[in-house]
Amino acid sequence: MDRFTRGITRHKKLVISIFLVAAIVSAVLILGVSVNYDLTDYLPEDSESTIALDLMYSEFGSGVPNTRVMVRDLTLTGAVEMKAKIAACTGVTGVMWLDDTQDLTTPIEFMDETSVNQYWHDGIALYDVTIEDGMESEAVAAIYEVIGEGGAISGNAASTASMQSHVVSEVVGILVIMVPLAILILLVTTTSWISPLLFLSAIGIAVIINMGTNVIFGEISFVTQSVSPIMQLAVSLDYAIFLLNSFGRHREEVEDSEEAMRLAIRESFSSIAASAATTLFGFLALMFMRFGIGADLGLNLVKGIVLSYISVMVFFPALSLACVKLLDKTTHKPIIHPGKRIGRALVKVRIPALILVLICVIPCYLAQSRNDFLYGNGVPDPQIDYGRDTEAINAEFGESNALVLLVPRGDPGAEAELAAELADIDHVTSVLSYAGTVGVVPEGFLDDAIVSQFYSDNYARIIMYTDTSEEGDEAFAVVEQVRAAADKYYSESWLCGQSANLYDMRDVVTADSTLVNLIAIGFIFLTLLVTFKSVTLPFILLFCIESAIWINLSVPYFSSEPIVYIGYLVINTVQLGATIDYAILMTSGYTANRRTMGKREAVVATLNTNFESVLTSGLILTSAGLCLGLESSLEVVAELGILLARGTVLSMAMVMLALPALLILFDPLTAKLTWRAGFLNDTHKEAVTK
Repeated sequence: MDRFTRGITRHKKLVISIFLVAAIVSAVLILGVSVNYDLTDYLPEDSESTIALDLMYSEFGSGVPNTRVMVRDLTLTGAVEMKAKIAACTGVTGVMWLDDTQDLTTPIEFMDETSVNQYWHDGIALYDVTIEDGMESEAVAAIYEVIGEGGAISGNAASTASMQSHVVSEVVGILVIMVPLAILILLVTTTSWISPLLFLSAIGIAVIINMGTNVIFGEISFVTQSVSPIMQLAVSLDYAIFLLNSFGRHREEVEDSEEAMRLAIRESFSSIAASAATTLFGFLALMFMRFGIGADLGLNLVKGIVLSYISVMVFFPALSLACVKLLDKTTHKPIIHPGKRIGRALVKVRIPALILVLICVIPCYLAQSRNDFLYGNGVPDPQIDYGRDTEAINAEFGESNALVLLVPRGDPGAEAELAAELADIDHVTSVLSYAGTVGVVPEGFLDDAIVSQFYSDNYARIIMYTDTSEEGDEAFAVVEQVRAAADKYYSESWLCGQSANLYDMRDVVTADSTLVNLIAIGFIFLTLLVTFKSVTLPFILLFCIESAIWINLSVPYFSSEPIVYIGYLVINTVQLGATIDYAILMTSGYTANRRTMGKREAVVATLNTNFESVLTSGLILTSAGLCLGLESSLEVVAELGILLARGTVLSMAMVMLALPALLILFDPLTAKLTWRAGFLNDTHKEAVTK
C-alpha cells in the first residue's frame, strides 16, 4: 500500500496524463458502440417467439409486419402505386395491402368487408410494412419522404426509429441539467468552491472510459445507454467525497500535502471498497437474469463502479494534489450546516417513525407484488412524432396488432380449418392464409410474389390481426388461444409477433424477479456480515432498505397505475445496491461511537456526523432520478428514473428515522451477537463518569 500511495503522489502528472489519454481514446471509441432498441432481442434464444422469428427469416426472408403506414387522399390505383414506392424504400422487406387478398378488378362493394376495412376507407390507405432489423431509422426516413407530411407511421419499427433519434440527445440533455444540479448541491455542502469540479472530473472520466470500453461488447441496449452514465455518476460521487474529506482531516495533522493524501488513501481504501462492493453486488445480481437486458445493464454498471473506484483511488488523489493550492484559495464555510441539533431532533421522532413503518410495511409488501405491469416500452409519448402518428392511425383504423403463425406446409384442409377457427377468436379482426382466404382468388390473378407471402418450401404462413394493444390481458389471452388452436391441428407450430414476444418476455422476467432479488440480498447480506462481523446488523440494515423498496414499489398499486416491469425489476437491485451505503455509513459510525458512549448518545453523535454526507449523496441520486423521469420520452427509462428518485428519498428517510430506532431497540442483542463489539455497558459508563 505504501508503494502504491507514493507512486500516485510522486508521479501525479503522469497519472493525470494517463487518465486524460484514456478518456480521449474512450470518447472516440464511444462512436463505435451500437445501440439496440428492441427489447425482444434480449429474450432467451430458446423462447418460442424467438425461435419462430428466426424460422420465419430463414424460410420467408422477412419478419413479422412491424410498421403501419397511413396515406391520405388516394384512389385505389394511386394506393397500388404508393405500395410499390414504399416497397422500394431502403430497409423495407415487405408490404401488405388490400391487393394481396382481394382482386382489385372486382367492385369494392363485393370485396370481403373485413379485408377492405383493414386496409382502406374513404380514400385513406393503410399498409402493413415489414422493416429489416437494424434499418429502422433509414427506412422510416425514406418512407416519410415518399408519403409526405400528411402521412403517418406507427408500429414497433417506427418506435425504434423514434428512440434512435431521441436517446442520445436526451442523455446529453439530462446531463446538462443534472451536472449543474450536482454542482449546486456539492457547493452548499462542501467547503471549497472548486471541489465539486474535482469530484465531477474524477467520476466523469470514469463514465467516459466506461462508455468507450463498451466497444468490446459491440452493442448495448438503449436502457443501458440512457441509464448507466447517469447512475454511475450519481452513485459513485460518494467515493470522491469520502476521500477528499479524509484528505482535509489529515492536512490538519501533517503539513506535507502528499503525506496527508497518502494517509487519506490508506484510511479510505477499505471503507470506499466496502461501499463500492455493496453497490457492485447489487448490480451484479442483474447479470443472473435470463432476460438479456439484466446482463447488459448489470455488466455495464459493475464495470462502471470498478472504473469509478479506480479513478477515485488513483486519478482523483493526483488531481487533488495538483490543485491543492487552488483548493486552499477557494475554501469557504459550509453554506448549509445542520449543526449538532439534528441528531437529537431525529432521535425524538424515532418511535413514531418506526411504528409508522411497521404499520405500512406488510400492506406495501403485498401491494408491490400485485401491480399491473407493462412488459414493452409503454405508451408512446404524444409529444413526439411517433406518438402523434400512432394516435392518428388508431383514430382512423383502430388499434391493430399483427401475429404470424407458421405451420408445416402440405395440408391445405387443416390449414383452412385452423384459419377459420382462428377467425372466431375474440379480438381477431382478420386472418390471412393462402388456403383460407387468398386461395379463393383464381390463380391467374395472383403472381408468385403473392403466393410467396404465404408459402415457403416447408411452411405455410397464417397472418392474423387483432384489435388489441401489443400487451395486456386481452392481447396475451389471444396469444394463448392461438397457440392452443394450432396445437389441435399440428404437432409443430410457431407464433411470433410483438404480442407473442411480450408474452414470452412476461414469463421470462417474472421468473427472473425472485432469483435476482434473492441473489442481490444474499450478496449484500454476506458483505454486511463480513463488514460488521455481526449477526443482527445485516438483518437490520436490509430490513430498512427493503422496506423502502416495498413502499416505493407499492405506490403504483395504490395509485392504480401500471408499471413497466423492467423498471420494477431493476429498481429492486439498483435501490438496494445504491442506498445500502447510507445504512452502512450510519451503522459504522454507531458501532464506533458505541464503544465510548451509551446507545442513545451514540445514535445522536452518528446522526450529527453523517447527516450531511447522506443528505448530499441522497440529493444527488434523487436529482439523477428526477432528471431521467422528467426528461426522457422513453417510458421504461422515465419510470425507472421516478422509481429511483422516490426510492432514494424513502431510503434516506428509513436510514435517518427508522434505523436509529432499530439500532437502539436491538442494541443489547447486537452487543452479544457482534464479534468483539466492545460496546460500553451502563456499569462501565457510570464508572467512567465518576
